[in-house]
Amino acid sequence: MESRLRVQGHPIQPMLVTFPFGLFVSAAVFDLADVAGGPAFLGEVGYWTAVAALVAAGLATVAGLVDLWDVRIGRANRTAITFNLVNAVMAAMFLLTCLIRAHAPQRGATGGQLATELVALAVGAVGVGLGARLLQQYDRGRAAEPARLETFDGVSGATVEIARPRPF
Repeated sequence: MESRLRVQGHPIQPMLVTFPFGLFVSAAVFDLADVAGGPAFLGEVGYWTAVAALVAAGLATVAGLVDLWDVRIGRANRTAITFNLVNAVMAAMFLLTCLIRAHAPQRGATGGQLATELVALAVGAVGVGLGARLLQQYDRGRAAEPARLETFDGVSGATVEIARPRPF
């Protein structure tokens, strides 16, 4: 699999996906502390952390759709589509809890909303596995690169690039 959006030859989308997943986990931890009897502000922090995660998920989704555009039909294509759908389901579950909490006077989570978030994280864990599989497929198609810091010495040209699609 070849990515169109790259930084120093590495695909951007796998880098972006880590932000929403980490923020979703953080939001669930804050909500767990709130539901367990912690200070009320933890629920508010959990809510806004989930909102930030949804924004980051939107950016990662755009990058994923750009990359998906040029994936050839086959195993990598199915894995990429499933990966993006799994991440969309996780984000949709968090969006649902955020929409419910948005109109509450205090945006703390309830036990049911926390349970929904934990299920969403379990779905996201499947996405992490699929993302790892996609990276393995991407790495198989690349030539071996030296793993040294000297690799970046004398880098010229664009560091961030948007590659033109290769003809099929």
